[in-house]
Amino acid sequence: MEEIQTKLAGLRRLLELRGLDGALLQRNSSFAWATGGSSAAINIASTTGEAALLITQKDAYILTNNIEATRLEGEEDLCSKGFQFYTHAWHGATDAFETIAKGMKLGADVAVPGLTDLSGELARLRVNLLPIEQDRLRKVGRDCALAMSQAVHAVRPGQSEQEIASLLAAACLERGVEPIVNLIATDERIYRFRHPTYSAKTLERYAMLVLCGRKHGLVVSITRFVHFGPLNDELKRKSAAVARIDAAIIAATRPGRTLGQVFSAAQAAYASAGYPAEWQLHHQGGPAGYEPREYLALPGSADLVEAGQAYAWNPSITGAKSEDTVLVTLDGCEVVSEVPGWPVEEIQSGGLTLHRPMILVV
Repeated sequence: MEEIQTKLAGLRRLLELRGLDGALLQRNSSFAWATGGSSAAINIASTTGEAALLITQKDAYILTNNIEATRLEGEEDLCSKGFQFYTHAWHGATDAFETIAKGMKLGADVAVPGLTDLSGELARLRVNLLPIEQDRLRKVGRDCALAMSQAVHAVRPGQSEQEIASLLAAACLERGVEPIVNLIATDERIYRFRHPTYSAKTLERYAMLVLCGRKHGLVVSITRFVHFGPLNDELKRKSAAVARIDAAIIAATRPGRTLGQVFSAAQAAYASAGYPAEWQLHHQGGPAGYEPREYLALPGSADLVEAGQAYAWNPSITGAKSEDTVLVTLDGCEVVSEVPGWPVEEIQSGGLTLHRPMILVV
């Protein structure tokens, strides 16, 4: 209750600032954030769920159908957490919103005709994690790391990318984690595509596994590589370079700095590593939490890094990448997706000692 009331109070301050009477929240990320980790997601391919929240200065409503209300009232116990249900038959009219919101000036977290777009402001509310959410994130990170480790160690030459994806998905689901992003590439496809959806191609020597795992609404991102047989010199060079770049970005992610300053550090690290143009081929990541990236870090961004925020950085050089999810503290960044026993390189950057993952060689 304390978590939910704190979040609703912050949302209501935003409404007052924008001169609004209420907010309609339809995104799965907003629903999970405002309810303390409950889920309205049925189709995980959709950004919106089967229930919406209508938050006013005095009340918090859940608008849904009779299919979802049973679970949200029973298993999620949202009535006792201060939410009022307005339920309609799955086959009937959905006029509850029009009835409750009549005459109100509203904002929304997705584009809705006639409503004020609050998507940017809400992302910035979601990204500042309360202590209880930080503890949840650590647990989700541990589950995602263990799932990744289990999957990678089961990979064998001759498996298709589809089979490898199934290994990663199964390892996640065993731990209650939804693999909302499951990208697999092998061999030359790693060099061709930054976002490789899995295919029927079979693994020869080199595999990349990418996961964005969601649990309690929170999302942790992690990438790992496995190579069968010795690495060639080019891959050794690129792997070491991207690890140094990642370390520089993490070291620069400190409270009080702007994302523009962090991005400048990333650009400098790419140049220092001998790959000055590679940052232009893919985004570098940004604040995480209830979305894989709540928003991206961009050159010149004025958004501030604050303690209690999570970041998922993902620098890449063609054929290599480094990605983990970190939690910003007053002393630096804590890697929440660290894989136990994984080969790492110890890197000194910005006065910090960081351990970045290398390619697992089998």
